[in-house]
Amino acid sequence: MSSRQEAVAPSFLRGYVRRLEASPTGHRLASGAFWSLVGAVASRVLALAASIFIARMLGKQGFGELGVVQSTVGMFQVFASFGLGITATKYVAEFRSVDPAKAGRIVSLSFTVAFATGLLIMVPLIIFAPWLAERTLAAPYLAGPLRIGSPILLLGALCGAQTGVLAGFEKFRTIARINLLTGLANFPLMVAGAYIAGLSGIVGALVIGLGVNWGLNHRAVSTVLRNAAVRPSLSDCTKELGVLWRFSIPAVLGGLMVGPVMWVCNAMLVNQPNGYGEMGVFNAANQWRGAILFLPGAVAPIVLPVLSNLRGKGDRSRYQRVLLYNIWFNAGVTLAVALGISIAAPFIMASYGKGFRAGHMVLVVLSLSAVLNATLGVVGQAIASEDRMWWGMLLNMLWGGVLILSTWYLIGYGAMGLALAILIAYAFHSLTTGMYTYFVMAKRPRR
Repeated sequence: MSSRQEAVAPSFLRGYVRRLEASPTGHRLASGAFWSLVGAVASRVLALAASIFIARMLGKQGFGELGVVQSTVGMFQVFASFGLGITATKYVAEFRSVDPAKAGRIVSLSFTVAFATGLLIMVPLIIFAPWLAERTLAAPYLAGPLRIGSPILLLGALCGAQTGVLAGFEKFRTIARINLLTGLANFPLMVAGAYIAGLSGIVGALVIGLGVNWGLNHRAVSTVLRNAAVRPSLSDCTKELGVLWRFSIPAVLGGLMVGPVMWVCNAMLVNQPNGYGEMGVFNAANQWRGAILFLPGAVAPIVLPVLSNLRGKGDRSRYQRVLLYNIWFNAGVTLAVALGISIAAPFIMASYGKGFRAGHMVLVVLSLSAVLNATLGVVGQAIASEDRMWWGMLLNMLWGGVLILSTWYLIGYGAMGLALAILIAYAFHSLTTGMYTYFVMAKRPRR
């Protein structure tokens, strides 16, 4: 670098930092993004390291079985969580300044309903696990791991609501610290579980890890509410039941088009010849699809509370700038990461052990779908901030229908068929979401 360049670069950076600090919204986004990124990077790196280690211990078949158990529990998690995490984030962010009493009632409602729905969904999984394992997964021996994993539903619902409250207060540094501590606990727990009891041990370790997460969240939420002078009111929380209809219920129905739809597609795959082996390949590749999405995933919890807060204040200009910046950010970052992972795909898949390397093209296809997924996710945050969750449900329903039909047609190609079906579904989702944004959202801004 020339001396002139050395002089210009610091000046440019200083100017950028000054502009960022001068903008309250930009400073909030940057601070939140930094801490969310720290937590997400740490937890993702630990999760990927654990998955590679465990895949080598379990082999392709066992790793596929783990993926199916996680997918099955994840399907029920949609019902257990009842959309309460995103509900808490949206309404706490919107009302924490203008109506703290209402924010307190939302917090109480979120926690109460999360406990009720988590418990309500956990019990049927315990009862019907043998039927699910035998009739839908063609693996009766998975009934035990499913039952062991059933507490994930209750703990996951509670943790989701807690994290939603913390995000509503924009406590992203706290969330990052909790994610880091949970990730550090999960790694040795999962490895020890795999060594002691194989698949069942890993699932048990996931339950214990969520218990750790709940304890850390509980302490953090109590501190935040006390410092913000927001008092949860259990007796008055029924006044806010309307938010369940306007927001939580469509969020749940929209979520049904993600977790349960993916479970249906996974069930199609494992019922094919060598289905669990193919599921192992898909599960390994999907871990890296998650890695591509980790940065947009870290930013997403920041975008919703900021958009909701700006909406509550009526600041439409800043609202639109935040939305557009994040669309370009997600598209650019995920495209760069997806290209790098696609180039390294043969080496990445080979690291999981013999039998995985041949699935490197599955990783390439899933990487492309991740770019579309991340970009569309920002529009989803805008839909949530605008109280248009019924529209979001409809768009997700169309996506889910295309994914199931594409999987049914392509499943004969194994893991590659499922990966292609996901790419097709997101391409279609891009079209329908673009039409919605142009004809509905942009034409009728809602205050």
